[in-house]
Amino acid sequence: MTFSSAPDLGPWPALGYVARPLDRAAHLRRAVAPLFDDPSARAYLVGGELVAGQEIGPEPGQGLDPLFSLAAARRWSTGEPLFLGLDGAAPRFALVFDPARREAMEGDGLLLRDLRSAAAGGYVAGEHLAALACGKALAGWHARHRFCSNCGAPTRPVEAGWRRDCPSCGAQHFPRTDPVVIMLVSQGDRCLMGRQPQFMPGMWSCLAGFVEPGETIEDAVRREILEEAGIATGRVSYGACQPWPYPMSLMIGCHAEATSAEIVVDRTELEDARWFDADEVALMLTKRHPQGLFVPAPVAIAHHLIRAFVEGRRA
Repeated sequence: MTFSSAPDLGPWPALGYVARPLDRAAHLRRAVAPLFDDPSARAYLVGGELVAGQEIGPEPGQGLDPLFSLAAARRWSTGEPLFLGLDGAAPRFALVFDPARREAMEGDGLLLRDLRSAAAGGYVAGEHLAALACGKALAGWHARHRFCSNCGAPTRPVEAGWRRDCPSCGAQHFPRTDPVVIMLVSQGDRCLMGRQPQFMPGMWSCLAGFVEPGETIEDAVRREILEEAGIATGRVSYGACQPWPYPMSLMIGCHAEATSAEIVVDRTELEDARWFDADEVALMLTKRHPQGLFVPAPVAIAHHLIRAFVEGRRA
């Protein structure tokens, strides 16, 4: 259904971390060294939640260019380049820097920004976000998997950062992605949204949770909604998915139809949850809500699920 009183929401926004994905060129990972000498090779610098870059244009605030030559990036990194893939024929890498060096890097003219807010605010162009998501997630995986989960011995990176091998027991370890369901629950012309304690004041969003072993996506959607808000649901439909590098998840966006109405909030998971009518949600999308309430930025899949509800686009 479409709600005639909704304001004009304008063109459909771009979803973050999905535009212009690199050719992962997995066949090059075992012999990546020759790519280091390619004059078109460039690298992203990532450190924890931070991404480094240089100001675009002569005026401050015009944006951040996160691509460096390999030589420039290596000045700030002690690790080996992680091969992300090819942009056309141009090799792309990620190198990791220590966030403790932030002051020195900024003193050298670099700009450092938290990737989440830089992406949401459009400070980093959308064409870089997929590669940055890959680089950030891969770097985080290496930081957390330095030891073999089989025998406890130190592991070493191989295949340009896409595997870690244990020289002690021979185990091979590969990067993992955590599947997360994120869903908008609706009942007629209203939808259910929640607030987590860490949200910015006034922000409401979709419910979400990790898929557990042995679960289907639909089962995970229904379980999480029931656990967090006490709402039973029936039909579940898939919307879209999005890599989410915080730290390394795949957000599986769904719409769910409620079969009950009384909310029972799990306060260990949510600060609050409530029903919103579609007209109110439309005002939240355009940041015109009289109480200053709003939803996540267009870069996030939650925004797209919420807008699809308002415009009647859900499957």
